[in-house]
Amino acid sequence: MTMTRSRPATFACAALIAAAAATALAQQKPRGATGPPEHAKVTPVNNLPNPYETVRNWGTLPDGRTWGSVSAINVDVDGKHVWAGDRCGTNSCAGSMVDPIVKLDPSGKVVQSFGAGLILWPHGMDVDRQGNVWVADARSATAAELKKFPDAAGKGHTVTKFSPQGKVLMVLGTPGEAGDPPAKFTEPNDVLVAPDGSIFVGESHGGQSLDEDGPGAIGRISKFSPDGKLIKTFGSWGYGPGQFRGPHSLALDSQGRLFVADRGNRRIQIFDQEGQHLATWYQFSRISGLYIDKNDTLYAIDSESDDNFNPGWRKGLRVGSAKTGEVWYFVPEHVSKQASGMGGYGSMGEGVTVDAAGVVYAGEVGPIQGLTKFIPRLKR
Repeated sequence: MTMTRSRPATFACAALIAAAAATALAQQKPRGATGPPEHAKVTPVNNLPNPYETVRNWGTLPDGRTWGSVSAINVDVDGKHVWAGDRCGTNSCAGSMVDPIVKLDPSGKVVQSFGAGLILWPHGMDVDRQGNVWVADARSATAAELKKFPDAAGKGHTVTKFSPQGKVLMVLGTPGEAGDPPAKFTEPNDVLVAPDGSIFVGESHGGQSLDEDGPGAIGRISKFSPDGKLIKTFGSWGYGPGQFRGPHSLALDSQGRLFVADRGNRRIQIFDQEGQHLATWYQFSRISGLYIDKNDTLYAIDSESDDNFNPGWRKGLRVGSAKTGEVWYFVPEHVSKQASGMGGYGSMGEGVTVDAAGVVYAGEVGPIQGLTKFIPRLKR
């Protein structure tokens, strides 16, 4: 009789313990590891031909400097030189007076540099048709940086337009202050200049780390006129079409469609230049950097995937068609003792660009820093 009465209690107790364990396991999942339900329906693209030869540690900085983290990278208007935003040998330019913006010739030699004391955390970059260099400075100084380097105050949360020689031509945003356009930005990830001179800016970096709406939940694209006047903003934080959790990189195809690497949501979203949502693609993975060449070849680099933030997908570079969405090639991650991004296995770059000859350049962030070059072994 006693045993008969205790069995339901035992089972109930076991059920409660199991439920508590499940709740604890769910709570252990890192912040930002949620994603749109549509993502789970897509088969990971991890096994495709790799037609590239990988060359690590490409490019030499002057005066014996070592590379820091690089996510801002773009090919020059001549199609040969490469611009990169080095975080001053570490992962921040706080307290540094070296030039973070460098231009490298095809041999990897720095032939131009500028920006000392002007940029705190170079994150995204574009080069317009006149050769001007646009840099998104994605954050202001932390409390620890300000304590150690008081001069780091009043920098960040901006987009700066430099002449090819480094003269400041325009600053969008209020240096050192987060907020809303037109006067301010909050953690601008990337900047893109359209052929007609329109300027697009994606915010914010921290949006990818949130799992629910609330303070700091910002996901937006702002469009400015060539002279810096705000035309419109579109998008919001969230998981739905036209919403963003970290619009991390921007690119235009030959049709003028705006491609957005919505990194926190593990997808590309495609818009017209007025902000109308056209399509969503999941097949290029959790993308940190995005580049589309004149032939509409799409280069999508994934520096963060792991079993929490993009289950089943590997870090790497995926190359395909911006016209059809087909993925052609996969370049796997580098072997590294410590993983890049959010964890998992290996490392891969965060920024990506391509020169006129089809050579791909990646900016590395994390345990492997500097630049990587991917040389095509065959032509499609």
